[in-house]
Amino acid sequence: MELREGLLYSKSHEWVKEEGDIAIIGLTDFAQSELGDLVFVNLPEEGDEVSVGESFSDVESVKAVSDVYSPVSGIVCEINEELLDAPEKINEEPYEAWFIKVKDITEKEELLSAEEYEAFVESEQE
Repeated sequence: MELREGLLYSKSHEWVKEEGDIAIIGLTDFAQSELGDLVFVNLPEEGDEVSVGESFSDVESVKAVSDVYSPVSGIVCEINEELLDAPEKINEEPYEAWFIKVKDITEKEELLSAEEYEAFVESEQE
């Protein structure tokens, strides 16, 4: 399981990179490996509102369809359209294949450091 310093992590297995007042959100390496080969991704529209703990996207793998949850509340200011044509990028480079960028953030979930997330994942697998 690859983790990146400088990112924050949610207990629902999303990563967050803060750039000024923008939050960039993607799916963790652990999540993509658990899901298997991704074949489809559904993204919100620019201008859509997202809320902490609520699904903003879903991904379809050869195993199942899974929701992707927002670790912040705010407005979607950009989507990664590349993923619509190439969802496998999430499997290949989970920390490069971001889903959305969010602005006007009003609320954040309790996010974890890389070390805290690693401990959380290990405790779930016991």
